[in-house]
Order: sequence, then C-alpha cells, then structure tokens
Amino acid sequence: MRRRTFLSALSFALADSLPGQETPKFSSNPFQLGVASGDPAPDGAVLWTRLMGENLKAPVPVRWVVASDERCTKVVKKGTAMAVPDLAHSVHVEVSGLAPNRPYWYQFVAGSEESPIGRTRTAPAVGAGLDRLRFSFASCQHYETGLYTAYDHMVQEDLDLIVFLGDYIYENGPSDGRVRRHNGPEIMTLADYRNRYTLYRGDEKLQRAHAYAPWIVTWDDHEVDNDYANDHQEHGMDRTTFLERRAAAYQAYYEHMPLRIGQKHHGTALQLYRRVSYGGLAQFHVLDTRQYRDPQPCGGSGTRAVCTESQDPKRTILGPAQTKWLLEGLDQSKAHWNVLANQVIFAPADFKVGPEIGFSMDKWSGYEASRNTVMEFMAKRKPNNPVVITGDVHSNWAFDLRKDWRDPKSEPLGVEFVGTSITSSGDGMDARPDTPRQLAENPNLHFFNAQRGYVTCTLTEKEWRTDYRVMPFVTRPGAPIATRAAFVVANGRPVLDKA
Repeated sequence: MRRRTFLSALSFALADSLPGQETPKFSSNPFQLGVASGDPAPDGAVLWTRLMGENLKAPVPVRWVVASDERCTKVVKKGTAMAVPDLAHSVHVEVSGLAPNRPYWYQFVAGSEESPIGRTRTAPAVGAGLDRLRFSFASCQHYETGLYTAYDHMVQEDLDLIVFLGDYIYENGPSDGRVRRHNGPEIMTLADYRNRYTLYRGDEKLQRAHAYAPWIVTWDDHEVDNDYANDHQEHGMDRTTFLERRAAAYQAYYEHMPLRIGQKHHGTALQLYRRVSYGGLAQFHVLDTRQYRDPQPCGGSGTRAVCTESQDPKRTILGPAQTKWLLEGLDQSKAHWNVLANQVIFAPADFKVGPEIGFSMDKWSGYEASRNTVMEFMAKRKPNNPVVITGDVHSNWAFDLRKDWRDPKSEPLGVEFVGTSITSSGDGMDARPDTPRQLAENPNLHFFNAQRGYVTCTLTEKEWRTDYRVMPFVTRPGAPIATRAAFVVANGRPVLDKA
C-alpha cells in the first residue's frame, strides 16, 4: 500500500475519535526532533516524540501506529495522544498488547505531517530463556566538544538495546574555539532547558540512534548542574532557587526522554530509579545517584584524601528508599546477570599517583557506607553475577569488585565496566603518561583508555563479553571505530578475563 494512501486511510479511520478537533496545520514538519522508544517490556514499550513549530500553543492530537513491518503498513496497534503545551508538546505513548521479543516499527502523524519511522523491540517474556542480549552503553555527549560520529557506528552494531548513563546535555554557556556552539548562556529556566534539549535532539546522528533501538536512560549531573548533590549546588546557590532550577531541569528531562507516564515529574522530584527485565537472562537495576545523595565530603568534589566525613555511616549516595529497593531487587532477582546501570565509578579507585591515596569524592568513594552496604550484601547474599556499568569520567576503565580492592586475592564479588564519553573532553588519547603507575597502584583495575566512543556488551547464559569501542577523534567527521580492548566474565565467576 502506498504510504500516502495508508496515512490517508489512517486519518479517516481516526477522525471519528476526535470530535471537534481541528486538523492542525504546520508551516514545516513538526517532527524535527525525531522519534524514540524506551523501557521495553514483554508486551510493549514507551514511544516518544515532541512537536516543534512557530506559535504552537494549543493542544494537538497526534496519531500513532505500531506495525510489524518496517514500512508501517501492517498495523497492529494505533491510537491518538494529545501533545499539550504544559509538556512542551511532547508525547509519551505506553504501548501494550504486543508480542514478546520481536521488533516493531512505529510512526506519528500530526495533521498531514509524518514523523520518521522508528524501530523498537519488545523484551522477552518474564523468565523466558534468551540465547543472546546485545546492547551498547554510552554517556557524556557535550555538544560543543565533538561530533556524534559514535552513533553512526552504534547503529551498525546489531543491538537489542541502548543504555544511556547520564550527561545527555550540558548546562554551561558557549565557549569559543570549539567544534560546535551552545545556543545561549548557562541554562536556568524551563525555557532554557527546553532550548538546550532542542539543540541536542536536533542532531541527526543522535536521532538515528534513538530511532534504531529502544533506550534505557538515566541522568547524571549535567542534566541539571555540574556536581550537584540533591538540593546542594556546587557554587552555593541558595536552596530555594536551586530547587526551582532543578524542578525545571527535571521537567525538561521528562519532556525529552522516552519515560513512562508514571515517572512524570512532581514538583522538584522525578522517579527515575527502576528495573527493566530481559527474560531470565538479564535484569537492569537503573540507579539515580544524584537526586538523593548527601553533599560531597572532605571539602567537596575532586580528588582528596579520605576523611572522617566520607566514612560517616549515615552518609548516602542513593538515599534509604533507593538502597532498600536495590538490595531487595538483587535478592529477589532470578536473572543470570544483574546489571547496575550507574552514573559514577563504584569501585575504589586511587586517582592520585604516588604513595598517598586520593579518592574522587563525587564518586561512590565519597560515600563509603553506601558502597559497603552494597558490597557486604553481595558477599552475604551472593546475587547472580552483579555487573556495574558506569559513565561520567570520559574514559574507559575495567574493575574487579573485591572485598579488599588492594588485595588481588581477595574474594571477588562482581565487576564494573566504565565507559568513555561520546564527545566530552574532545578527541582524547589512548593513555596518559601516568597510566602504568595508575594501573600498578590499583590492583583491581585491569584497563584504562581515554579515547571517545562507547561500550558494547554481549550476554549469553554462559558469559558476558564487553568490547570497548573507540575512535581516534571526534572534532572532525569521518572517525573510524575499533575495539581497543575486550573482556569476558564467566557465569558464576565474577572476575575479568581478557577476551
């Protein structure tokens, strides 16, 4: 069936469901920010888009279809959602009633205008066997410091899923001499945050990655402000003003991400930590290490010597409710692999070369009691194959998680893979001059690299394989991709082996 014929038929079929609604007219295609899907379930997923246009003020009906073919002619689900001004004319459709573990294609229509066609994939049925799960994870895509070439390669990876671990946007104003330029000064208001997402979401490479596969998203700090901690801002902005800024940032985040309606912001809060299961093979425990944490200890963010405050048993990076949720979820999980989708480095890591030990106080090392709680739980309850995946630091790391990080013979409890940035910090480098000493002083650390790229993980019941995919540059187009290092973890043996 011709696409125009199909869409005309769809418009006619839905006309009766919209009594009194005028057909909107646009001076240009309103789907300039593309489409996305997220949080796949066995019977569906979240579908997202946002309308753009001059003088777009009234609610707009947006028709949507889900089809079993890539041309969207074999429709299996359809409906209409309202794009309302209060949510920046974004649309969050929670589709259900689909078959498990298969691809579907979807499209939106507003008036006579069509969106691009996106592809999503449902998760396997709860507890079902699965031969393989393949996903990539990424973080830190500063618009000014590089091109999103990584996504051109990612969409060639034959993935079931993409996981984004934070710093989707950056809040700072423009800087001279960079590859691209931010669209205004440091963002503070809801309008500011919306404009910044519009800039980032307008990138065609990023749009293709969103349309290629479902995403699981979580945030870090730059979606609000650098190194913020709960209601504390790094430069001492008063609490009331900062919470107003945080509320604006959280609303804009929800408006631009494929999140479920139940996760919608309420005042200054947004429910982000959650679980996404992939049959009996994997369960993703998606963390939020920003909204509930205590302020950074020992004088604030940065590499510092351990102090009494960082070891205070009352200090938390997750908050009591999220900690309880995480431990209960790990305890009850029957999945082969338990994936902690996390923002900041979990493993103890000595960032200071030389005899003194220096921990980054913005990471889990600044919240020793929180990490000990999780590690002690792993040692006692032994959940199946805990694997932490992390972003934030614009570099690649691979850690064993042991009872004593300084003793390579200490009991292994899990592993952590830290992925580099998509663009943040520019072209990067393969290694730093102090890398050999850093590796020697961190016996739990097996790999370090500071090029740009992403990480691809392939899971089976027998093993987990991680490939660190890197590029030599991002400040000009055309960068090739290569695997810099690869590790495997055997089922039931939580240590890193080189592939």
